[in-house]
Amino acid sequence: MSQLTFVFRSAPHGSASGREGVDALLAASAYCETIQVIFVADGVLQLLQGQQPNHIASKDYAPMFKLFELYDIEQVYVCQQSLDERGVAHADLVLNAERLNRDEIKQQLQQADKILSF
Repeated sequence: MSQLTFVFRSAPHGSASGREGVDALLAASAYCETIQVIFVADGVLQLLQGQQPNHIASKDYAPMFKLFELYDIEQVYVCQQSLDERGVAHADLVLNAERLNRDEIKQQLQQADKILSF
């Protein structure tokens, strides 16, 4: 069975990329059993609690990440170095993603059959 990997690399609310990625991810979960999600670089900022995008006339989609469990999306990873570089603590995130180092992230990506990047 093929594995579908979603990689979130961009900061939230600067473009529609993050929101589109979450929508695609939740839709794909209905058709694909093996999905993993990886947050790297500025993508880790999408997981921050307490975002207030309404101040820039944007919709807050961070609560949608909490739906992963409901959609049986269990393989969720975040890059530890990306968190450290941005001064983000694991406790600041809206979900409990497994922390991996860059080499482990690279290994996950090499094992993926299909990768969608947002």
